[in-house]
Amino acid sequence: MSEPRFKKLRVWQEGMNLVKEIYEITKNFPESEKYGLSSQLQRAVVSIPSNIAEGSGRGTKKDFSHFMNQARGSLYEVITQLEICSEIGLINKEKLDVLEEKCESLSRQLNSFIVSLKRKI
Repeated sequence: MSEPRFKKLRVWQEGMNLVKEIYEITKNFPESEKYGLSSQLQRAVVSIPSNIAEGSGRGTKKDFSHFMNQARGSLYEVITQLEICSEIGLINKEKLDVLEEKCESLSRQLNSFIVSLKRKI
């Protein structure tokens, strides 16, 4: 079986990189956050590349666009949750700034992809 096409998408690859980074960070969260912010942040970040992959397999540009929008929504959840983590002292401001820049880059990629799909619908 050949490699799925979505794996070649830069936006999917960047989403996967963000997943790895979030899992690295949440490893250091206190045990009291295991079922709180840690779990919620992990679920939201995993949803980004998962929605990209699912959308790519749906067969229509309209469906793909819908799932790309879902991925963008999950990214915005991640950004909000990272801000909360910073506010309550789970991550420092420097780490927040680095992660927010990566999220902004991914957001731009998602937005561009969504716009290009809508042009083709």
